[in-house]
Amino acid sequence: MIPFQLQRIGTIMEPEPGNELETEGVLNPAATRGPDGALYLFPRLVAKNNYSRIGIARVQFNKTGEPIGVERLGIALQPEAEYEKRPNGGGGCEDARVTYVEPLAHYIMTYTAFGPDGPRIAVARSKDLFNWERLGLVKYLSYKHVDFNGINNKDASVFPLVIPSPHGHPSIGMLHRPLFPGTTPEETVKHKNREIDSHKESIWISYYNLGEDTTIQYAKFTSNHRLAIPVEPWENLKIGAGAPLY
Repeated sequence: MIPFQLQRIGTIMEPEPGNELETEGVLNPAATRGPDGALYLFPRLVAKNNYSRIGIARVQFNKTGEPIGVERLGIALQPEAEYEKRPNGGGGCEDARVTYVEPLAHYIMTYTAFGPDGPRIAVARSKDLFNWERLGLVKYLSYKHVDFNGINNKDASVFPLVIPSPHGHPSIGMLHRPLFPGTTPEETVKHKNREIDSHKESIWISYYNLGEDTTIQYAKFTSNHRLAIPVEPWENLKIGAGAPLY
């Protein structure tokens, strides 16, 4: 049994009329507490032709403590790096997750960079949530015969504290959802009775051994393995980690 219950309160953010940056939607926000104690969202802002940016918004509350809306504060990231831009002029910074990682003394944002090779996981860091420094695409060591650096990937988030790797090394842990060839929703939704391949449609975890390094700018994540596999009928396409709140 789940030891808590969720209550639907309502919509706190929707596309702003006349805002060209939000023509096709606002969705999939990261959420985190800022240094000032306020709650901030980092929504995906979708403009025409699926061109995505990551915005910044401060959640507004009423006198009883319920969220009632947001104050838009600008853009955290928009496609500027080559790995975020598509050859046809499109591109995307999508689906942010933000965690304050204590051993790194920074907020770490993992997000989907939709660039020339497809969706890849990218990382940025900030001290204050308003100024973000890109650290590039996440790099992985190979898992058996699988090169994660050449596979589409999404839904990444990092742990706020040091955790031990499978070998006992103090590490930064990352959840992610590799999109192996043949397992995209477009390819699999047609097959209602297909068998689930737990190797391919799962939440994976990878580790970066900290050692004396306190940055993940040049990190390579290793010890990749499945953490959670599809079990329930509503997971028959795939499962992925959601946005953390810490």
